[in-house]
Amino acid sequence: MFMMWFEIKNWLELSTGLDRDSLHIYAGVGVQLTVALCIRRSLASSIPWLFVALAACGNEYYDYMFVSDAAYASGIYADEAVRDIWNTLLLPTLFLLIARRWPNWLTRKPAALDKAETLEGAGLPL
Repeated sequence: MFMMWFEIKNWLELSTGLDRDSLHIYAGVGVQLTVALCIRRSLASSIPWLFVALAACGNEYYDYMFVSDAAYASGIYADEAVRDIWNTLLLPTLFLLIARRWPNWLTRKPAALDKAETLEGAGLPL
């Protein structure tokens, strides 16, 4: 099973031309949006974010199972695992915070447009 997952990750890296750090970013956002859509929840719900966290930790656990003793002993693996989890969770965490704290920030019309629409609706020239 691991070799298949490892081969999929290699194929994605080679076919997209993106490095693994970039793929972690896209995977995190993709998982969050897909889960939110499938379970019909907002990004303000912590459930899609938790799926991203579980996926990131599961991926790192899979990688850990096949790390050589030398890489583990030198701390190389731990640094890469932390970076991978950081890359995977950064944007989903920002989306969660924005959706919870400032839900209208991305969907509200700019103030200038609101004022122009108000004047237009009142029959006043712009």
